[in-house]
Amino acid sequence: MSGTYRGAPAFPKAAEASTRDRQLRGNLRHATHTIRAKRARAVAELGDWAQLRAAGAAIKDHTLRHLDHYLEQLEAAVTAAGGQVHWAVDADEANRIVAELVKATGETEVVKVKSMATQEIGLNEALAEQGIRAYETDLAELIVQLGDDRPSHILVPAIHRNRSEIRDIFRSTMGKWGRPAPDDLTDSPAELAEAARLHLREKFLGAKVAVSGANFMVAETGTLVVVESEGNGRMCLTLPETLISVVGIEKVVPTWQDLEVFLQLLPRSSTAERMNPYTSTWTGTTDGDGPQTFHLILLDNGRTDTLADTVGRQALRCIRCSACLNVCPVYERAGGHAYGSPYPGPIGAILTPQLRGTASEVDASLPYASTLCGACYEVCPVAIDIPEVLVHLRERVAEGGPATRHGTKVTIKPARGHAAERAAMRAARWAFEHPRALRAGERLASGTRSVHPARLRLPGPARAWSDTRDLPSAPPEPFRDWWQRTRGARGGDGGRATQ
Repeated sequence: MSGTYRGAPAFPKAAEASTRDRQLRGNLRHATHTIRAKRARAVAELGDWAQLRAAGAAIKDHTLRHLDHYLEQLEAAVTAAGGQVHWAVDADEANRIVAELVKATGETEVVKVKSMATQEIGLNEALAEQGIRAYETDLAELIVQLGDDRPSHILVPAIHRNRSEIRDIFRSTMGKWGRPAPDDLTDSPAELAEAARLHLREKFLGAKVAVSGANFMVAETGTLVVVESEGNGRMCLTLPETLISVVGIEKVVPTWQDLEVFLQLLPRSSTAERMNPYTSTWTGTTDGDGPQTFHLILLDNGRTDTLADTVGRQALRCIRCSACLNVCPVYERAGGHAYGSPYPGPIGAILTPQLRGTASEVDASLPYASTLCGACYEVCPVAIDIPEVLVHLRERVAEGGPATRHGTKVTIKPARGHAAERAAMRAARWAFEHPRALRAGERLASGTRSVHPARLRLPGPARAWSDTRDLPSAPPEPFRDWWQRTRGARGGDGGRATQ
């Protein structure tokens, strides 16, 4: 992952700070509620949305089962069309390949299409270390870059900023990167967009090298696809002489017919549009038209390890629409930076721990960054059961700890919880294994309910746990006693149900 995310604190600690930022919470609440409402209306227009969703999931699952075949088919098709294919096992190798390709052109600047894969590997920082400056051209990514910030949303990286904050960033930093912002710049969206357009135009016209990702790769023809809303991506994909695309291996789809399904699912789930304003496709190189040199870097970086997990692999279906972020109550309050990863929100909570494969504190905490409400699964256009994967990863952390990758060898670091927590879990297990003791405890709790405190206050370190939870009121009688009294006398199943 990007160097800017190294050493990030565990999610609870990061969220404790971010949830106190009222401006951040206000920005996120306004933006996510607006996007989710528009998405709901766009999806409701299609009577076959459920069938499209099922088709998208089936295509992805089929492709992942035969990923080796389709990647080899893709490589052959790209090569036949005049492109060059490189394989990168991890972020370091991908960054090294990109830097070498840029240096081979003699250039020291590149323009970039918005790309989650390049965020994942920390490409901008790696290029800077090699004396190469990368210019983000997506408006939101530009805001993040100018503000020396980090993205906090998959679709709208600057979602945590409001218009006034963006105006201040443009005024204070644009001059350091090129054309300065006008002194009288206001926070009008039209003026902000125009300032960004003027700032970037000279970069577009002068750039010799561009770097992109891709939303999809079509194996049968070697075609790459980028969907966007602004047109900046198309400028990068057509004007420079050399194009370098860094793409995760899971982005391949078998055929153009399969691509048609995702070109319906993605825009409605992400930008709430019927189709993307700009859908750019390219296949290798064409004499006299577009970049004359094309390099495709196929990125693994933990994906084959994720593929080996029969439950967790469904995270690789993700098409980066961000719908799950916009409905998640945890993301809305904590913000994207709390996840310590380029992938925030529910999808980040299951994807990051699998891709990074480390035993870091933040990775172990991410599967717990959820209420398990299931809203993310309901809106996912490829039916990723995020709650199922979260529980699966929690089990892995609890039983064996997160995995640490050493080349191709994976070791497990034993999990160590708080001593009191482990004791409580052992006691609970014993109680559930001894029904008579459990029933006696239930009767004792009901019989003493009149003296129970309204608020439980545990002493010592446990106070942090009890201060954030209300103590449920004990019922007048245990459920099994109630069942036997009201149903048991009837005999039949009611009598057996009390055992």
